[in-house]
Amino acid sequence: MQSELFKPSSKPWQPHAYQKKAVKFLLEHDASALFLDPGLGKTSITLAAIKLLKQKKLLDKVLLIAPLRVCYSVWPKEVEKWEDFSGIRVCVLHGPNKDALLKTEADVYVINPEGLEWLLQVEKTKTAQGKTKVSVDMRRWKQLGFDTLVVDELSKFKHTNTNRFKALKLVLSTFRRRWGLTGSPASNGLMDLFGQCYILDQGRALGQYVTHYRMKYFVPSHDGFSWNIREGAEQEIYERLNPLALRMAADDYLDMPTLIENNIRVDLPEKIMEMYDRLENDLIAKLDAKVVVASTAAAASMKCRQVANGGIYLDPEVEALVKLPKSKREWVNLHTEKVDALADLIEELQGSPILVAYDFEHDLDRLRERLGKDVPYIGGGVTAKRSAELEKAWNAGHLPVLLGHPQAMAHGLNLQEVGNHVCWHSLTWDYELYDQFIRRVLRQGNKSKKVFVHHIMARGTIDEAILAAVKSKRRGQNALFDALKKLRK
Repeated sequence: MQSELFKPSSKPWQPHAYQKKAVKFLLEHDASALFLDPGLGKTSITLAAIKLLKQKKLLDKVLLIAPLRVCYSVWPKEVEKWEDFSGIRVCVLHGPNKDALLKTEADVYVINPEGLEWLLQVEKTKTAQGKTKVSVDMRRWKQLGFDTLVVDELSKFKHTNTNRFKALKLVLSTFRRRWGLTGSPASNGLMDLFGQCYILDQGRALGQYVTHYRMKYFVPSHDGFSWNIREGAEQEIYERLNPLALRMAADDYLDMPTLIENNIRVDLPEKIMEMYDRLENDLIAKLDAKVVVASTAAAASMKCRQVANGGIYLDPEVEALVKLPKSKREWVNLHTEKVDALADLIEELQGSPILVAYDFEHDLDRLRERLGKDVPYIGGGVTAKRSAELEKAWNAGHLPVLLGHPQAMAHGLNLQEVGNHVCWHSLTWDYELYDQFIRRVLRQGNKSKKVFVHHIMARGTIDEAILAAVKSKRRGQNALFDALKKLRK
């Protein structure tokens, strides 16, 4: 059964002072966001607020949207863990029986963002301008009776042009209260805030339209692909956001390990570096000539990232630029410089567990070829059940190496019981994925005084730019967090 009344445990929930403060904030604000670092207990905080409202008959049915892994491994387990929440019935709306599950009696119905089209019975049509227009069956929707919306990992709704955002937008007014939870609201800059805030307050803080928000607070960048914050606009955004959001950092409330960064640079073989240079020069030439759009530039930069990592997917454009060896697969493995550096690091750690981030399928192929075909990984094609098994094995100290794709495991996994080493074999531009992946290990409960983050980088390549960009985004998000904390005081 995916829906059940969990049996009480013998463990009472004894909230810290900061958790009581967060519960109070949710209760006092029908539209609110908790910007909480992983490990501060945002799940139990939200359940406590739900329980109190339920007791006062101010809440009937909760729709909770979360990544699929979080739907299964976090919310039901949290109810099971604490005696105080044993009366809260959680139903996971996923799988072939979800129509029947929707009709069962529960307090909290949990669904992943991809399931919203089914739940809302979304119909899509194309406009004359080629844009997708969505509609929902409002009569059916209102009959379902949801009165509270909780979005766990609110940043999943930062893009206003997605069908999930458009569909949810149509039913926002039917909820009495809307709460959002995330540790990374502005991972790629303050532009990300508009969609997330709109889900909560329907435009009261940052306006009704993303175009107006963009024009008011940002200016076009020189590359034509992005926007830069207008001088002095940050403070105004912070002030408008202050009534809506409560920021809490783990370092302020928990005894956290110190984060130590270690950059490991490798040199690419001469022929591979020549290949890389041709791809990079082609990208730069196109950018200078402004003959590519943002999506094309992203695809071109991805090719540079792949070569730096050690492989590349085959496509006519690449093969027209560089000579590649023949391959029966969709990719060609080019070098093992990064993999060799990782193997040296693993040997140096002498069995101390290490969590390794990879990106492309050929990255995983080279890693398992070098480290062993039986080295476990969490990524595409790995089930939630298998992920839970690996999480348990890691925390028991049975896995010296665990490979992970950041998109598959940036949320919902607790890996702090054993191990204090994280390694980026394949760097990412996305600060949210970068930060959340590290925080699988950098969490309350880690017994180590230090957590080491290793970046394996190909010298003189796009890797250098990616790490600089990630650090820049971290500074931008930290500026937001610092401002919210000061305004709250």
